[in-house]
Amino acid sequence: MKPGTISLAILFLSLGMSLTAQVKSVDGLNDHHDRFRVTSATFENDSTLPISVINNITIPPGFPNAGSNGCSIDGAPGGNESPELSWTDAPRSTRSFAVVAFDETANFTHWGMYNIPADTTELPQNAGVAGSTLGEQVLNDSSNGAEYYGPCPPPNYPPNVHHYVFTVYALDEALTLPSSPNFPPTAETLFQALIKAGEHGHILASAKIVGLYSTTPPNN
Repeated sequence: MKPGTISLAILFLSLGMSLTAQVKSVDGLNDHHDRFRVTSATFENDSTLPISVINNITIPPGFPNAGSNGCSIDGAPGGNESPELSWTDAPRSTRSFAVVAFDETANFTHWGMYNIPADTTELPQNAGVAGSTLGEQVLNDSSNGAEYYGPCPPPNYPPNVHHYVFTVYALDEALTLPSSPNFPPTAETLFQALIKAGEHGHILASAKIVGLYSTTPPNN
């Protein structure tokens, strides 16, 4: 391991690992609509995510490659934009959609949007920008805001390749998440709402697409 790698790994763990230890997944809840599909013009399923969706976090002074983007192998700046997502064959009784971007390797929620109108079939790239009007957003697990937070896995910290799962849920209802001016909806409250909806049969279908990403050079 190169000098400074351990300290840098700790830095990225603090930025990239989940604030909660609970595994948050509602896959399989009432998921009987096998025609429902999600695709992306930004990346193909089980392929490496492009730099446009990757975070842009500057490595601070005192660390190797200070001043460059620590979320890419070569220091290239990331776009930090949510990918384009499209879906087809949603159940006729769909009343809203929810989208979750979840790093299942690190147990970290990068994005949550819910109450997307029922006639929606696509979210364009960067739909997860702060203040988006395409749906209601929750605080991501970095707690930096109700918006998309791009991948930035720690380098040289196995497993090096993280799996980012973008799941679209079709529901027969709108979701109501508890919140107040001082406590906006969080990723945790969205998952709890989805779990409850699944238990009561309100999730009509779900579909997902998986992107891969690592900040560790392939030969490491």
